[in-house]
Amino acid sequence: MKAKSARCWMMVWLLVASTTALARGPLRASEGNTSGWHLMSAQERIDHQSKIRSFKTLEACRAYQAEHHQLMLARAQSQGQPLRLNHRDFCAHLSADKARP
Repeated sequence: MKAKSARCWMMVWLLVASTTALARGPLRASEGNTSGWHLMSAQERIDHQSKIRSFKTLEACRAYQAEHHQLMLARAQSQGQPLRLNHRDFCAHLSADKARP
């Protein structure tokens, strides 16, 4: 009986966890995946996340990614700080085999 109850609770937990993850969208920008996160204001971080979630084409995403990188590099240099690079590609989900309709 306890094993059945534990499985039931595990299923409920997994359902809640997956629903929450899907509600957040396909990508959550963070310090772990955004170069220059430490150089951005709170509002810029919110705007950045909205922007990267809005892209429908890989080309538009890559253009923004390059522009963002140059902006963060300029900020880092002006403040005498290193630009912390992150290697997660936030445009990867738009590659040809994963393009949105």
